[in-house]
Amino acid sequence: MQLGPRAVDMRAAETFHGLIPRPYSTSVIILTINVAIYLVMVAFTVHMSQQSVADALGDVWKGFSSQVLMIFGAKFGPTIYQYGQWWRLVTAGFLHGSLLHIGLNMWVMFELIAEVEQFYGWSRLILVYVGSTITGFFLSLVWDPMTVSIGASAACFGLIGAMMAIGLRRRADPMAQAIRHYYRRWAIYGLIFSFMPFMRIDIAAHLGGLAGGFVLGYIMGLPGLPSTPRERTVQTLAGLAVALTLYCFFQEFRFFAAIQSRLAG
Repeated sequence: MQLGPRAVDMRAAETFHGLIPRPYSTSVIILTINVAIYLVMVAFTVHMSQQSVADALGDVWKGFSSQVLMIFGAKFGPTIYQYGQWWRLVTAGFLHGSLLHIGLNMWVMFELIAEVEQFYGWSRLILVYVGSTITGFFLSLVWDPMTVSIGASAACFGLIGAMMAIGLRRRADPMAQAIRHYYRRWAIYGLIFSFMPFMRIDIAAHLGGLAGGFVLGYIMGLPGLPSTPRERTVQTLAGLAVALTLYCFFQEFRFFAAIQSRLAG
């Protein structure tokens, strides 16, 4: 029984001679949200800058200040513990600190996210993305609450973890074992890169995202027959994950509006 498009069919749909895999609709939406938020942060920084637009853009490409990241919902322990801003554990996963940061994350995610959606479907993709973002930044919060942390890399590691879980659930399937070994290398290379001393990388967020994605992937498994109670449950949970994300960004918008009022005053 075929549960989704075959790998050979996907290869036929690739563009630029196989260099760029065809993304699915949910994948495109998630990538678009990340890029759109980054552009809003750029526009806000340029608007608030006392410099010319050209000079302000020159500074933005190097990276946003911690203050701007905090305004847009970065993870930071004191604001979470003292003011109850737990929504930051979600919004932090959609923020990026510089052009290089978002470029690297979107490049990795573009490869990962379409493959996860191919195997798991849209509902499981959403659950893994949101769930691993939360587990990643929660571990980061516990590990180092005083550091401002952002980035979709927690979700990237969550996607890797979910793909690794396929092999554990299907031990007798050679293809599943090949997938597990392939993504295990991704995880090892990513973690080695995370420990590079010259990189300012939130290792805890990566580890938390990897663990969260693996657990979710193992519990949910691959999609089964449509309209079964199990699949309806997964879709309902995915809808709740979307609702939670919208709620977190609503809280961020309220916080942002309050900051704007203070700046205007």
